[in-house]
Amino acid sequence: NQTFVIQKIIVSMAAWLNKWICFSMFSSFLLTGGDFNPSGSGSPHRGVGGLNPFHVSVIEINHNAGDRTLEISCKIFTDDFEKSLAKIYKTKVDLINPPNKAAMDTLIKKYLAGHLAIKANGKPVVFSYLGFENDHEAAYGYIEVPNVPAVNNVEIHTSIMYEMFEDQMNIFHVTVGGKRKSTKLNYPDKEVLISF
Repeated sequence: NQTFVIQKIIVSMAAWLNKWICFSMFSSFLLTGGDFNPSGSGSPHRGVGGLNPFHVSVIEINHNAGDRTLEISCKIFTDDFEKSLAKIYKTKVDLINPPNKAAMDTLIKKYLAGHLAIKANGKPVVFSYLGFENDHEAAYGYIEVPNVPAVNNVEIHTSIMYEMFEDQMNIFHVTVGGKRKSTKLNYPDKEVLISF
């Protein structure tokens, strides 16, 4: 489990951050009608130029054929996620400097179990929660699904951040056999099927 998390941090997160910065800049450009402010005076999810906030989460699912696992990371804006967890579980939440990381792990594990369900080849999978980390404005939750030798299709059911925002968009990147497919769900849609 620790090896998987370390690999995701070293290999995947650098690319993720690059893509996310580009995506954020492009979103800012669109939200401001082409008047992008490079000074960093606002992030897309907080609202730029007085416009409505931009609410998006990214779920990456990778089939590791060698380990016969599904490796899943969920990226959610930290401040929004903290508010959601505090609202649902009626407790103080700090994902940046948690006084008790185990307590925060418990909240995130419960949240993801209640807001994300996946079927591989038509069969529900059982998650193994690995942990979370915070990187700049985003929190990452890591999940692994063992004993998945092959993947023909992935059915995703999610309501991540739907309790907070009626304009929530969840983006999915699914990689199987080196082939990557992407899709998205907008509130209130909850289900999507990706076939390979």
